Amino acid sequence: MKNFLKVFSVFICMALLFAGCSKPVMKCTSPEDNPRHHYLKGMDLLEENKVGDATAKFDRAVYCDEKFSSAHSAMAIVEAMKASSQKTDGYRSVDIAKAMEHLKAAKKTSETPEDDFAYHLASMRVNMILKQAEWLDEVKDDYKDATKLKVDEKKLIYYNGKEAASYFMGAAYLDAREFQSARDKFGEVLSAKKDSKWNAFAESGWKKTDKIVRALAGITLGDVGKEIALKDSVKRGDMAALFVDELMLEKLFAGRIPVKSAVDKKQPDFIPADMLNNAFREEVKTMMKWEVRGLEPVYDNTTKAFLFKPDEPVSRKEFALVLEDVLLKITGDEGLSRAYFGHEKSPFPDVPATSAWYNAIMNITTRNMMETELSGEFRPNDNIDGAEAVLAIRVLRQRLNIN
Repeated sequence: MKNFLKVFSVFICMALLFAGCSKPVMKCTSPEDNPRHHYLKGMDLLEENKVGDATAKFDRAVYCDEKFSSAHSAMAIVEAMKASSQKTDGYRSVDIAKAMEHLKAAKKTSETPEDDFAYHLASMRVNMILKQAEWLDEVKDDYKDATKLKVDEKKLIYYNGKEAASYFMGAAYLDAREFQSARDKFGEVLSAKKDSKWNAFAESGWKKTDKIVRALAGITLGDVGKEIALKDSVKRGDMAALFVDELMLEKLFAGRIPVKSAVDKKQPDFIPADMLNNAFREEVKTMMKWEVRGLEPVYDNTTKAFLFKPDEPVSRKEFALVLEDVLLKITGDEGLSRAYFGHEKSPFPDVPATSAWYNAIMNITTRNMMETELSGEFRPNDNIDGAEAVLAIRVLRQRLNIN
């Protein structure tokens, strides 16, 4: 009996030893059902801002291999994005904690310099999204660590090249309103490789920051102007504030009327209902008082009333009308309003010479206040972006000799 127990014990120990040495059971076995594939697809979906679909891919990657570092890096970005959209502090705190846990897991499971690179870029992006205390310093630290790594760029599953770190550093500087530094970093990306996947993103960022740097050069903008410079589109209310604050329109227009009593009598015919409690009510009143074309109240079919619609974006053609009208009113040159009437052919493929805004666009582009595309297109119906609006204001101020 004792011998039997000894033999049985040895058998059990050998069985346990064999089990411990055997390979773990693979959870995902089909060719495309692997963590690398799911991670890469998830990052592509994240680029398209499909957060839910991306999350499912990253979850699957972690399920396939819970020690796949890059998947944890990606999940940290997703949780940070979720936190930034939370309106309740409690939910936000939970998502932030999840993001930090995934960053820790990414760092702990990292096995290669390429894993480390993905981790540091994820940390940069998480800090950029959450913008907690000293966030820019944290981003800089991760950027330095990422650029010091000796990586095989062919093994960077998603980022493809180390210049990706420069792109996200440029994006961080842009978020922090450090425009010159942002432009320099975007420029580094463009100089790194001709075929980098980050070139298109960097070129867009470089053009935006370049316009902002040029717009801010030599002038002091107020808070309204600085915020507008960053916007991809400018609302009508914000645009009224930009013109009134940065050009001091009330003072300029009033200076054209020698009799003060005549200035005092000049008032808008009415205050649109949607401006009664708006933060830019006084600025809009000023634009209406002086009847500036391009930012007039518009008839609303739903309410059967004229409204200003302060939250609607300003198109490029509307902005050109505003610039022309301000120029006309301040210079007193009535000839500007018909300077290009009668043209048979337009230099712009997307603006007919017969269109209502053709004269304004010609007046503004020939004075270098607005630019066309290399193709010559003016894009009249596109929204004016903040950097171009501020740059145009700067050029107008120079032409009018406003200090």
